[in-house]
Amino acid sequence: MWRAVAASLVPARALCRVPAPRLPLPPPRRWVVSVAVSPTAGLADERVETRVAGLSPGQAVTLRAVAADERGCLFQSCAHYRADSRGELHLGTDASHGGDYTGVEPMGLFWSLSPAGMEKPYQRLVPRSTGTPMKVEVLVHQGHSLPGALPGPVVAKAEVERWFAAPGVRRIRLKEGGVRGSLFLPPGDGPFPGVIDMYGDEGGLIEFRSSLLATRGFAALSLPYFDFEDLPRVMKELKLEYFEEAARFLQHHPKVKGPGVGVIGTGKGAELALSMITFLPEVVAAVWISGCSSNTVADLHYGEMTLPGLRFDTNKVSVSDAGVFDTFEALDDPANPANSPSAIPIEKAEGHFLLVVGEADRMWKSSLYAELAIRRLRQHGKENFELLSYPGAGHRIDPPSTPFCQAALDRILGVPVLWGGESKAHAHAQEHSWGKIQEFLRMHLG
Repeated sequence: MWRAVAASLVPARALCRVPAPRLPLPPPRRWVVSVAVSPTAGLADERVETRVAGLSPGQAVTLRAVAADERGCLFQSCAHYRADSRGELHLGTDASHGGDYTGVEPMGLFWSLSPAGMEKPYQRLVPRSTGTPMKVEVLVHQGHSLPGALPGPVVAKAEVERWFAAPGVRRIRLKEGGVRGSLFLPPGDGPFPGVIDMYGDEGGLIEFRSSLLATRGFAALSLPYFDFEDLPRVMKELKLEYFEEAARFLQHHPKVKGPGVGVIGTGKGAELALSMITFLPEVVAAVWISGCSSNTVADLHYGEMTLPGLRFDTNKVSVSDAGVFDTFEALDDPANPANSPSAIPIEKAEGHFLLVVGEADRMWKSSLYAELAIRRLRQHGKENFELLSYPGAGHRIDPPSTPFCQAALDRILGVPVLWGGESKAHAHAQEHSWGKIQEFLRMHLG
């Protein structure tokens, strides 16, 4: 009987039971991803610090950098990373596992920038104007995507400005007698050590190294010598009197310390630097980057003296399947006794030399030419030189984080020319040599 009563009460008890409140399920966790690049506006020859936070532990991401030059040409780079156990990345300590570079490379996204797939290849990302920053966007994409492939969704992005002159640096366009160019002066009263800055046979006015030198405390004269304003359109012959006038102008400028000035040159500009320190007493220090130890291409005149230019033999130029021209074997051999009239008699120089060379330079044999210069100095009892020789570096050793270019369009010929080198080794050479160049110039210019 009691069982029957208990059974009859079960439905009633069930009806009287108050159901527990149903709490809402917690929402799925949303990771708020952020990327920070510090400083957001800084100098182009300085490192930045790049950090990513808010990723899931071990998450695979692709970091991309995107920039455009003044003509609107797009450049980009990418690298593959994985977040640590906290869901974070720091490019100063974490390694890239693929993409355009591998290993721990804090500035890898910057020096590996190259033309985007829709752009013409073999272009270089170098500033034409030093008064405006180069803007670089850093993006974080889900997953790993190969260079040139469509990347995954963007989960974070940041923009950084790379300036080529510090606040207060003055740029003065020069039309002084026959001299043309731009003079960059550091902020302050000075006086400052004076440096003439020249590039190679691409011609025109190239200012970004001069503006960075001024940022570092040098009065820097960016000196073109053909294909600019009323200067000769092509480099058929050169007169050292033009460079002498520039040296005297800089030496006597009220903002320049003196008594002597320095010169830094790349390629053809490097051999002109050798001639200037050899023949011009105003020049007391020369930085030679990837040059030749003899005069090349154009005859160089100074008063009654002439140094004939070594010539390029076009029959010794090879062309790859990709249409890239290799000029490595094309220049007349400066070590051939028949070419001795072209040799620059650098043993006559009273100043000091810094020779900077990439051992993988394919533009020409700059490692050999540095050896010839050193041999000549030592044969005359001179030890007034330093050599910086970088394995794996190519031809154009510029200030730090300048994008690496293994082959570049020749502005005169209109074809891509092989410069050589390997990107990581070249980037390290640029960073190391920039500090050494400044040390050398300060030591010998006061």
